[in-house]
Amino acid sequence: MKDTFTHQGMRKRLVENLKKKGIASQNVLDAIGAVPRHLFMDSGFIHHAYEDKAFPIAADQTISQPYTVARQTELLSVKKGDKILEIGTGSGYQAAVLLEIGVTLFTIERQNELFKKTNLFLPKLGYKPKRMIFGDGYIGLEEEAPFDGIIVTAGAPYVPNPLLAQLKIGGKLVIPVGDKTQIMTVFTRKSETEFEKEEYGEFRFVPLLEDKN
Repeated sequence: MKDTFTHQGMRKRLVENLKKKGIASQNVLDAIGAVPRHLFMDSGFIHHAYEDKAFPIAADQTISQPYTVARQTELLSVKKGDKILEIGTGSGYQAAVLLEIGVTLFTIERQNELFKKTNLFLPKLGYKPKRMIFGDGYIGLEEEAPFDGIIVTAGAPYVPNPLLAQLKIGGKLVIPVGDKTQIMTVFTRKSETEFEKEEYGEFRFVPLLEDKN
């Protein structure tokens, strides 16, 4: 698993591209610049690794576009030491970006094939979530709540109430809401019962799967 000067140069260009697209958080740009995205993709796609595009991975899922990862992370307003819940581990790329920033990360994946693969792979790169869970993201992780932030990396047809309930006061939920296209939505918990909602334009995600059993 190599990360060459060539890869590092490509990442630098990617970071410049993301700046031009409006990503302003230095934390986020530094993390994108540090995480070797090419290692999260099949070797056939490696020359595409630092293009600002989504690409297919196992189990009919995708590795998100770097801009989307950067934008969601920026909207989450994360800082070192924050306790974060990620719904949809996927390839592990978003998790690695969060861990690079220095958060304490709990992450849930619904696809068993991806869960097994990423569970082994992330620690090999030196990225160690506090817990990786195979389970239903719609119900969150009540035993570890409350969280400083919750990030959902798949399109949700509706906002799951358990995720809102598991936020700290002042915490944020960043979630793409909708069926075919999604609106990036941020909920900030203002009190036990009050949430502020902000919307940040259209994105496209694979669907967030629910456990129907």
